Amino acid sequence: MKKEYVYRAFERFWHWTQAALIIFLGVTGFEIHGSIRFFGFDQAVRYHNFAAISFLVLIVFAIFWHFTTGEWRQYVPTWENLRAQAEYYVFGIFRNVPHPTRKTSLSKLNPLQKLVYAGLKVLVIPIMVVSGLLYMFYRYPQRYEVLSLNVGGLEIIAVLHTIGAFLLASFFIAHLYLVTTGRTVTSNLKAMVTGYEELEAGPVEKKAQPVLHEPVLSE
Repeated sequence: MKKEYVYRAFERFWHWTQAALIIFLGVTGFEIHGSIRFFGFDQAVRYHNFAAISFLVLIVFAIFWHFTTGEWRQYVPTWENLRAQAEYYVFGIFRNVPHPTRKTSLSKLNPLQKLVYAGLKVLVIPIMVVSGLLYMFYRYPQRYEVLSLNVGGLEIIAVLHTIGAFLLASFFIAHLYLVTTGRTVTSNLKAMVTGYEELEAGPVEKKAQPVLHEPVLSE
């Protein structure tokens, strides 16, 4: 094993801030939906809107960072070893089967993680952002009148936003489980705090040894 600097400072900041905002948006959102009661409806709406704007700002910075550093390539899906990775999480991990893929600082995600994270970034998060913005600005006051985005109704928007919320909640639960599937139960968690993780070292190349010839004795 060798210790490598895998997660950079902004990457860790983005991860933990995003997690906190999603949890807070979930709590306030489900209270607005009427599923729970914690802050009170009016306060929940204000907190939810503020957290949503903060989340949008974070997304902008994250997109800029991913493209300027080239880290967006980490999320490009691949079909190679996808089935083996799924079988590992379902069966192999309980039988101490070796991990089918090797994690490095240049390839942080396994094939299944790439597929899930790509789906979140190009499908679930955009649906939540667009439906949330339509919710916020469906009708908004101006100086002399109330303007509308001319949306036929909020029912479809509400359904899409709620489906997205449940998908994020499901991902969060699965993510908590996958955090414990590292080399140790807490190794993945520590790596996202410190940035350093112990990774499996590659095969050690043996140095070529000089061939020693025994002297030939003349007869």
